[in-house]
Amino acid sequence: MKVQCVMCERIDILSDDLPLAKKLRNRLIHTYMCPVCHDRIEEKTNARLATGKFIFYKTSKLIDNEF
Repeated sequence: MKVQCVMCERIDILSDDLPLAKKLRNRLIHTYMCPVCHDRIEEKTNARLATGKFIFYKTSKLIDNEF
């Protein structure tokens, strides 16, 4: 399955058997982000979390347990 990153528009090929490929096929609202963009956003988010000024407005039990 060919997928395109929503951030950098890089085209990747996913195996049709992967759960991510099935999620993208069946739920059109889900989007694909390449590992490079995902890691870049994760680094920036962790940096904002370290400042103490970053606030999660939607909380879940999983997020509350981690922090």
